[in-house]
Amino acid sequence: MPTDRKPEFFKGAQLKVAIIGCGYVGLPLALRFAEAGHKVTGFDTDPHKVSLLNAGKSYIDHIPQTKIQQFVNSRHFGATNDFAKLKEADAILICVPTPLNEYREPDLSYVEETAKSIQPHLQKGQLVVLESTTYPGTTEELVLPILEKSGLRCPIATGPEAENIAGDFFVAFSPEREDPGNKQFGLAQIPKVVGGVNSPSGRAAQALYAQVVARVVPVSTTRAAEMAKLLENIFRCVNIALVNELKMLCLRMRVDVWEVIDAASSKPFGFMPFYPGPGLGGHCIPVDPFYLSWKAREYDFATRFIELAGEVNVAMPYHVVDSVAAALNEHKKSLKGSKILVLGVAYKKDVDDLRESPTLKIMEILQKRGAEFDYNDPYFPQLHKMRHYDYSHMKSVPLTPEALGKYDAVLIATDHSSYDYGVIVDASKLVVDTRNATRRVIRNRNKIVLC
Repeated sequence: MPTDRKPEFFKGAQLKVAIIGCGYVGLPLALRFAEAGHKVTGFDTDPHKVSLLNAGKSYIDHIPQTKIQQFVNSRHFGATNDFAKLKEADAILICVPTPLNEYREPDLSYVEETAKSIQPHLQKGQLVVLESTTYPGTTEELVLPILEKSGLRCPIATGPEAENIAGDFFVAFSPEREDPGNKQFGLAQIPKVVGGVNSPSGRAAQALYAQVVARVVPVSTTRAAEMAKLLENIFRCVNIALVNELKMLCLRMRVDVWEVIDAASSKPFGFMPFYPGPGLGGHCIPVDPFYLSWKAREYDFATRFIELAGEVNVAMPYHVVDSVAAALNEHKKSLKGSKILVLGVAYKKDVDDLRESPTLKIMEILQKRGAEFDYNDPYFPQLHKMRHYDYSHMKSVPLTPEALGKYDAVLIATDHSSYDYGVIVDASKLVVDTRNATRRVIRNRNKIVLC
């Protein structure tokens, strides 16, 4: 392996690319690099995932098995849990989770352990890029010091005077922008923001990603790249909180909030529609505001606006359960002891992704308040144990008219396209709709409660 690499090296053909973390972010990225002709190795601590990938099988619904099989067969992609093989890589990309702990504080244990796994195998001339969403300063303050325990150095430097600064290896941050299930914008079409700890690192990362995405957007530092990712998702979080709060006001005022949003959307400038729901889900939007507000305290700065948005969104699952209780009360039933069918556990429609799904919190609250519940989700025949929840004993129940009629209420938590909402409303005693999924159902509107 050459040790005197320049950033331009990463423009080369058939690089050896290591992707650590073969989940919703890492696996599509690995396949994209393989598609571009590079030799890709996926690293994961889960031996079951490694076995499936090497057999050419997919465990993520929107990633076709044929695509994995194609690159496994052509020897452009393989998986391993042997981190010693990182020595062979030209570039190492970190795509591991960055969740919140039980106190809603950043949990960077996956990033830290990954950096520790790279450090004994780090080679001169390698490029290491963190893609996991995090607070500004993580790459410089956490990842880089761990890597430098190898004895190799990558100095932090910015500005014109740092243009040709020498380092033993390259370090950068490039936030993932994966949107599971989005058929309009795939990884190759989404611009990639890149920032290095020094100018050569930034240029090396730009050269690498330019081979797999249509446009690379360079920024001056890793901190700028880290903050850009937070801004993207906090923008969504704040606006979703706004419409969630507006929805609760509209319910009291007997105004249809979805009609209001549609009307406002007719304005061709100065407005972007956001839609209410049962709470935030996914790997970024529910998490990012808390990462920034936690880091801001280090600078004696209170992010009041962001924290308020977080409070509104965190409260939504409680609002949903209160709405179910109120709807049952109108039918002379109490929530305690009632049988509820929850439709959809995925965090958004038409994906097999449970990360931070508000449905999981709704189920927890229903359980604490004494309700009996089942769930149906075509993407999850059975649930598994998760970080904060254990519903591994539960299986998706059949969605038949006979089954629907046995429940005191049916709660639409995720509006999957495969659901026949007309049949659901006809067969159910009561439907509580958190997504306005029943908006086109004409019959039996008296059974539907929007919340």
